[in-house]
Amino acid sequence: MDTDIEELRERFLNIEFDEVEFEIDGKRFREYALASGETDPKFTEIDHPNFQAPPTFVSTLVGRRNFPPDFPPLNGVGMDAGKQVEWKAPVRDGAKLTGKSHLHDIYTKTGRSGRMVFLVTRMEIYDDGGTHIANADTRTVIRERSSG
Repeated sequence: MDTDIEELRERFLNIEFDEVEFEIDGKRFREYALASGETDPKFTEIDHPNFQAPPTFVSTLVGRRNFPPDFPPLNGVGMDAGKQVEWKAPVRDGAKLTGKSHLHDIYTKTGRSGRMVFLVTRMEIYDDGGTHIANADTRTVIRERSSG
């Protein structure tokens, strides 16, 4: 029997299930920028007056869990289905950030191999003043095994 997606959406969407704190090291995001092929000095030169993390850096921040603790196991193989960042404000060296995670979306697609369930976990990231600086989405896809 296929997972009831509407029931999962009703039970789990937009309910915070994880909160973590991060202290940001400019050397780390400089290395990230260089490894990504970034050349803009504001991302690669620590002495630059506007030194900041590249906008996609927040996708490297991870919480303690990917799903709510009471989220049921799905019948299938899970895989990473990509990341997406919504950048709102710069992340600076030494910043103290808080990430708050919730399931943002649950949806399905059907392919040649059957139904796939997509789970979008969103980490909303805030600075120590409470300013919402980014959203970092992680998509997981579960290719359901047939139950028959």
